[in-house]
Amino acid sequence: MGSYSELLRTSGVARIIAAQLTARFPSGMLSLAFLLHVEQQTGSYGAAGLVLAATSIGQAVAGPLTSRLMGRLGMRPVLIATLAVCVTAIVAIALLPLTVPLYMAVGLIAGLANPPVQPAVRTIYPKMVNSRQLTPLFSLDASAQEIIWVVGPVVTTFVATQIGTVWAILLAAVLMVIGGIWFISSPELGRVRIPRSKRRFGTVLGRPAVLLATIVGFLLIGATAAIEAGVVAVFGHGGAEAGIVLAIFAVGSLAGGLFLGHVPIGPWATARRMFIVFAGTALAAGLMDFWWLSITLFIAGIGIAPALAVLFAIVSASVKFSDTAEAYGWVGTGQLIGAALGSALAGFLIDSSGPQGAFWAAAVLAFLGFLVGLLGRRWHPDLRGRDASPIPDTEPVPAQPS
Repeated sequence: MGSYSELLRTSGVARIIAAQLTARFPSGMLSLAFLLHVEQQTGSYGAAGLVLAATSIGQAVAGPLTSRLMGRLGMRPVLIATLAVCVTAIVAIALLPLTVPLYMAVGLIAGLANPPVQPAVRTIYPKMVNSRQLTPLFSLDASAQEIIWVVGPVVTTFVATQIGTVWAILLAAVLMVIGGIWFISSPELGRVRIPRSKRRFGTVLGRPAVLLATIVGFLLIGATAAIEAGVVAVFGHGGAEAGIVLAIFAVGSLAGGLFLGHVPIGPWATARRMFIVFAGTALAAGLMDFWWLSITLFIAGIGIAPALAVLFAIVSASVKFSDTAEAYGWVGTGQLIGAALGSALAGFLIDSSGPQGAFWAAAVLAFLGFLVGLLGRRWHPDLRGRDASPIPDTEPVPAQPS
């Protein structure tokens, strides 16, 4: 833990982590807030699901596009423009009396304009720390984001039920503005300039490590989404058990990220971490009991943040600096599609065979992630003793004023 303290004392690191977490915090709030609000306005969970699907499609399409634009137009202009459009769309969903098609259209706009904070910050990280600190920083980042998924839904549920769904959405919008302005005003965004990529859009997916990270991320997040749906189906919305089990699941991820963050990343790293997720999930599917699920999902969680940290590191080490933002955009798109697929698959199996079906679906997805990591180890960068920083672009890049 001393090395994490040293990392957080590095100039700007603690501030940039806090700023980007605040800017991304609404990600843990808006899906649930939209679900509750649209259902309340229309009386239909199906309609609410359509709005969430439209929003997710927008986010998936926009990820690599807006990330690549940061290399053409600069990080700040893209972040400012997307922030303004996204917040406007979110406020419109909260305040305007819309029909279901209009809710879907505005949700699609909100998703398309989702600010690319995550690709931006992961592009900045290699320029903030030395090579020895980069992998632990990715691990710390992957662990810290669990705060978004633990606290976000709790805050949303409390505000929506005690004050109103409109206020839950508006709170998310306010946090997005505060966090967005804080992140955009960070000096690092002025000091780091992403070179303009000379390759065609999508070419970066031809990098084996980027494709590997995209596929494994798709399967990993699909598994976690199925687990979340299964836990809610087991305990229902009425009691606190579902929230407690999911919090324990996230704490396992947080602990795994912090304690495994310094383990050297070799060709087997992704497969080993995905096996932890698979083993815990497969055990969880055996018994739908509070204590059993708490223990087994804590085990499964131990592999999640470390697996994500490895995916971030191998992408960083495998692409030119000018391609990092787009590469992370593709990885994020894979994770969004995985979340949608995992939730949908879990929902179908819950309806047909009960909550246990969701856990078996999650176990299958996690096992496929392990297999992809295992079979893809020949293309997996060996970062033991190596710098995880991006490959430098050879041409000089003019400094951007802060």
